[in-house]
Amino acid sequence: MLADRYGAQVFRTRDEIRRLRPGADAERSGLQVAGDGLDVETGGEWVVAGVQRREYGDDAMVVVDSVRIPAQIEAFRTAYGQAVTHVHITAPLETIRERYARRDHGDHEPATYDEAAANPTERDVEKLADDCDVLIDTTLNTEEDVLVRTAARIGMYQRLDGAHVDVMVGAQWGSEGKGHMASFLAREYDYLVRVGGPNAGHKVINPEYTYRLLPSGTLHNPAAKLLIGPGATLDLDVLLREIQECEVSVDRLFIDPQAMIIEPSDIEYEEGTLGVIGSTKKGGGYAAARRLMRRRLRGAPDVRLAEQIEALKPYVHPIVDKLDRAYRDGAPIFVEGTQGTGLSLFHGPYPHVTSRDTTVSGTLAECGIAPARVRKVVMVTRTYPIRVADPKDGNGTSGRFSLDTTWDAVAERSGLDVDALKAHEHTSVSKQQRRVGEFDWALFRKACSLNAPTDVALSFADYIDKQNMDARRFEQLTAKTLQFIEEVERVAGAPVSLIGTRFHQRSIIDRRRW
Repeated sequence: MLADRYGAQVFRTRDEIRRLRPGADAERSGLQVAGDGLDVETGGEWVVAGVQRREYGDDAMVVVDSVRIPAQIEAFRTAYGQAVTHVHITAPLETIRERYARRDHGDHEPATYDEAAANPTERDVEKLADDCDVLIDTTLNTEEDVLVRTAARIGMYQRLDGAHVDVMVGAQWGSEGKGHMASFLAREYDYLVRVGGPNAGHKVINPEYTYRLLPSGTLHNPAAKLLIGPGATLDLDVLLREIQECEVSVDRLFIDPQAMIIEPSDIEYEEGTLGVIGSTKKGGGYAAARRLMRRRLRGAPDVRLAEQIEALKPYVHPIVDKLDRAYRDGAPIFVEGTQGTGLSLFHGPYPHVTSRDTTVSGTLAECGIAPARVRKVVMVTRTYPIRVADPKDGNGTSGRFSLDTTWDAVAERSGLDVDALKAHEHTSVSKQQRRVGEFDWALFRKACSLNAPTDVALSFADYIDKQNMDARRFEQLTAKTLQFIEEVERVAGAPVSLIGTRFHQRSIIDRRRW
């Protein structure tokens, strides 16, 4: 039905077995044995190898009619990552027997389902339900229902009208997992926009990389155009290194001519003065101050913009022009904010703030996007917020929590290993140990008021309970986690649409309705 309705191309594993084993018995049992042999010989990779051999094309929708073991699915996920959707169709055993008996088996099928299921691999197929993205019981769904649910999961019903911009911001003190969430969503957009400066590092996986200036979906969606807006502050060494390491071409990246350059003296100034507030000391704040004065500060260099830098000239282009073209084309745009709402220069606990407004409004202003263009606002929040600790004594020079806690307490509640927890919890850029606090409901509500999220992305569900690490679907989360999510939704007035269960390529439960 996906082929008839949406032009999907179908890859039939039966045909691939016959191609690879031309002498195999044509009966179902013979094909089962031949398939088992191929699984042993290739570690389950023969199916994905067959799909790759056909060279369907980058934009093709390919439906594989059957997978039978976890290794076959894992081979697809390794090859295609988040583009893979595993749909498992199930029914009670008695129903399957009845349906099988009604089928026209011809000369190549066993007479009963029990005979067909005598093959051990066939018997274990139902275990794949634990790992699937969509589980459909066909006794409760018609064929059309199966089509609708599957099509929705692969994004066939996304609707774009007058608003084409989706924005992601952090709700707390940064390090909420925005990079991981942004890389997960990146393949759905034609334009990826990043704001802020090099003080915020967004770490992603598969491949693992920490972005400081480029959008977090740069490698996850190689076809997307990349935009850096006029409000950005740029460290040239960092930016040019990311461009080289990510192999970004000049026809893909566009930097607004008015983005500002951070000078070495900006970094030197912050290193000598900003340690008392837990700053990352990457020069962005002092660079912004120089720009704000609109004249040269005593002893400081002149303000330099991107259009003045020879190495950036191939990439420089007014971002407003690119955005206008995107609006005309109805192209989807994703804007990735940095840090967290609690660190906003205007709305955070001054002076323990960053040098910019980290809300949706500030983020849009930095890249030149009008509020009316916005379709969705995704606000990312951690189950346990973090702040940076002072590297000298571990205390909170970066500001206070409403309620402090410890990594030992988090580990005891969740069942996670405390040493692994502490080893993981270092900032992406400054590499400082993070402090941890209890979930701050008042801070979360303030962030909701400032950002008006249409959706909440909840990260670090494993910090509530270690069992969540193995959850692939919403209903597999623990009862304690579901209760927490329900309360988050009440306070936010918005659904928790994305749930991160760990830092892994299959760690995001997607509940979106868009």
